[in-house]
Amino acid sequence: MWSNLRSNSAPNPCARHTLRPVSLERQLRWLDSQISLEKSGLPTAGKTDGLSVQPMRDLLALLGDPQNDAPSIHLTGTNGKGSTAHLVSLVLREHGLRVGTYGSPHVSSINERVQIDAEPIGDDEFADAIEVVRLAAEQMEQPPTWFELITAAAFRAFSDAAVDVMVIEVGMLGRYDATNVIDSTVSVVTNVGYDHTDGGPDWRETIAAEKAGVVTPGSTLVIGDLDDDLHRFFLDEGPGSVLRFGAQFELLSNALGVGGRIIDVQTPRARYEAVLVSLHGEHQGVNAAVAIATAEAFLEGELDRDHLDSAFGQALMRGRLEVLSADPLIVIDGGHNVEGARTAARTFSEAFHVYGRHLLIVGMMGEKDPVEMLEALDARSAEIVIVCAVDWPRAMSASELAEAARSMGLEPEVAGSPAEAIELALSLSTEGDAILAAGSLYVAGGVRNRVLIEE
Repeated sequence: MWSNLRSNSAPNPCARHTLRPVSLERQLRWLDSQISLEKSGLPTAGKTDGLSVQPMRDLLALLGDPQNDAPSIHLTGTNGKGSTAHLVSLVLREHGLRVGTYGSPHVSSINERVQIDAEPIGDDEFADAIEVVRLAAEQMEQPPTWFELITAAAFRAFSDAAVDVMVIEVGMLGRYDATNVIDSTVSVVTNVGYDHTDGGPDWRETIAAEKAGVVTPGSTLVIGDLDDDLHRFFLDEGPGSVLRFGAQFELLSNALGVGGRIIDVQTPRARYEAVLVSLHGEHQGVNAAVAIATAEAFLEGELDRDHLDSAFGQALMRGRLEVLSADPLIVIDGGHNVEGARTAARTFSEAFHVYGRHLLIVGMMGEKDPVEMLEALDARSAEIVIVCAVDWPRAMSASELAEAARSMGLEPEVAGSPAEAIELALSLSTEGDAILAAGSLYVAGGVRNRVLIEE
C-alpha cells in the first residue's frame, strides 16, 4: 500500500550529486544573513496585508516541488500542535512508515526543526538541503525570507530521504504561512487561543479564520479542543470529512500516571484503553487523543495496539515540561503565551512532588504582557523568582521583566541569560527544591543546553 504514496514529481533541477560538500555551520551563517520575520517582527491575525505564499511556491518550483513528493498531514493551533505532531510521527513510524516532521521553533539545535523518523536531521544532510535551496534562491528576483528558506530546505530534505509521509507544523497562523503550500491528506487544528493577535474585537474569530486557511479542500479535518462557535471557519474551507473532539472521537479518561498520562480514547474505529503517554500535563492527554484520530485518518484504519503503546511510551518533547534533573528537580517549558504558561504552572504543581522551595526562572518575548505572563506562571507562589533575557532581537529585557515583577510585589533576582539564571538557581537551591524555567522556548533551550553541558 505504502509503496505507491510518493508522487512522480518533475526532475529536480538541483540534484544532490552536483554539489560540493558544504559545512552546516557555513550554511547557517548564510541563512542568518537573510531576512527574518522571526527576528524583526511577526504578523498578527487580521493584519496580513501584503503577505502571500506565492514567493514560497516560486522557490519550491525551482526545486522541483518537493512538497508534493509524499502525502502530508498539516497541523495548526495556538498550543499543542508540536506535541501532537510528535505523537503522530511516532505512531506512523511504528506502523512502518518513513516520516518527515517539520516544526518550529527549536530548543537546543536548529536540526530539531527537520526530523526524519522523529530524530533531528544529520548535519551533512541538512547542509546539502540548504545548499540546494540557496542555489535556487539566488535565481529569484526577490530574496525569500529565513523561514521560507528553512521550510523549503525541510521539503527538500524529506524528498531526498524518500519519506512516506510529511507531518508539517504551521509556523505562524496558517493561511499565509510558508508551510501552506501542501495539499494535505489530513488537516488538523488543535485549538485557538490568545496569541499573535492585537486583542481587538472578535480576535478569536480572526485567529480562527487565519488558521482555517490550512485546511485543504477534500481532506480529512481533525478538530481538537475547539469552541463550537469557531468550527464554522474550518468547515467553510470544504474538508471532505470531519472528526471532532468530543463527538466523533472522545477522551474517556485522562489520569495522572507514573511518567505521564494514562488515557482511554474512543474513535469511530476502535477503543484504546489504559494507554500510557510519556508526556506530562493533562493537556497532553487531549493532544494524544487528537494524534490517535489523526493517525487513524491517515492510515484509514484502526491502530495496532502494540505499535501505539511503543510510540506513546517513547514520546519526549524537548522543552515541553521536560525533566532535566531529579536532584534538584529541574523542569523546563517553552509555553510562550498565557494559556501555555498557565498549563505549565498547573502541571508543575500537580505532576511533580516538590518538598522544598519553588524557584522560577522566567524570560519572554517583548510583545508579551509581562504581568499577565507572570500571573499565569503563578510567580507569586515561588519563593525565588529569577528573571532573564534571551539572546534574541525580540526578547524582553531582564530589567523590564524585573520591573513588572516588582509591580506585583515580588523581589526578583536578575540574570543576564538563561545559562546564568540556571547557575544562579542552582547556587541558591538546596535539597528538595524544584526549579521551573519557562516563558519561552529560548529560555527552555538556554537552560537545557547549560544543564546538559554540565552533565
